[in-house]
Amino acid sequence: METVADAARFDRLEAEWNDAVVRAGMPHPFLRHEWLRTWWECFGGDRRLHIVIVRSGGRITGIAPLMEETAWMCGVRVRRLRLMQNDHTPRADFIVTEQGDREYRAIWRALAETRERWDVLLLGQLPHDSRRREALGALAEDDSGTIGVWRSSDSPYVELHGTWDEYLGRLPGKFRQNLRNRISRLRRIGEPALESIDGEAALDDAFDDSVRLEASGWKRREGTAIASDPAVHRFYGLLAKRAAARGWLRLIFLTVSGRRIAMSYSLCYERRLFLCKTGYDPTFETCSPFKVLTYLALGRAFEEGVEEVDFLGETEPWKLEWTQTARSHDWVFLFSNSSRARLVYPLKFLMVPAFRSAKTFALHALR
Repeated sequence: METVADAARFDRLEAEWNDAVVRAGMPHPFLRHEWLRTWWECFGGDRRLHIVIVRSGGRITGIAPLMEETAWMCGVRVRRLRLMQNDHTPRADFIVTEQGDREYRAIWRALAETRERWDVLLLGQLPHDSRRREALGALAEDDSGTIGVWRSSDSPYVELHGTWDEYLGRLPGKFRQNLRNRISRLRRIGEPALESIDGEAALDDAFDDSVRLEASGWKRREGTAIASDPAVHRFYGLLAKRAAARGWLRLIFLTVSGRRIAMSYSLCYERRLFLCKTGYDPTFETCSPFKVLTYLALGRAFEEGVEEVDFLGETEPWKLEWTQTARSHDWVFLFSNSSRARLVYPLKFLMVPAFRSAKTFALHALR
């Protein structure tokens, strides 16, 4: 086992790290070294790396991509270990290449040996079916720790089986009619077309247009747009260059007579298309430009042999127009036996839920 706390050492692990990701069969890019290195460079701030590496026979067989931070939980300042993850991370996890519990036991042993330095281990955006939650939860409980789980987002996705026409035929007739009407409205302005930037040529101009379109509606007003935060802008800019160099980037635009009016900042990895950021020009709102973009992008995905389109993020009504399937995610909290941990656990998992239940009951009673 090795615990990596130095950014230079982390950088040098790229080849080994990505080899482990491939052997672990990770079907998305969010645990690749390129993604996590970009995340750390842009969001690491005053946190400290705490990456646990497990090797067997000289090869990496387990990675816990963690960091140390201090944070407030239920009014208590705690020392927290957590996955390298924030609101811009659709999915997070440990990387384990082998079957069985050996790697999990090794990771937990490494964490337990530094337990005097942390109160809470937070695994955010963990897939609901992740083997890691069950394995680490059992180890923590055996070691006199406690575990708590909060539900996170359900992310809709489309599995591309059969043909494009067969898929369209399964969608509700009313939705298909509405879609035809929106396309007809656009055609009165100009011919709609799909444009995809997937290489380094013309990337700067395309990235600037994607940021402009992503911020052109409510996101700018609420301060959640890429352009609203320099760190977020840097993250997506760096990621675009690195993803383009590796062939994953898809900056997808809906154009009307050559004018870009809607966008999806997407990544294509292992025959899966991930829609990371979306937006459109509200001038064309009556034409539902992002609905038309999604229609054209799904059609092209069928043509190119893509197996899945993942909408990521929360379950939203517009996503459920295209699919009823979704992946669930959890936030898993593993508490040590420190005095702070023993204080925070009942506050977060007993008192807060009880307060919410009482508040909900009171609101219903007043109706």
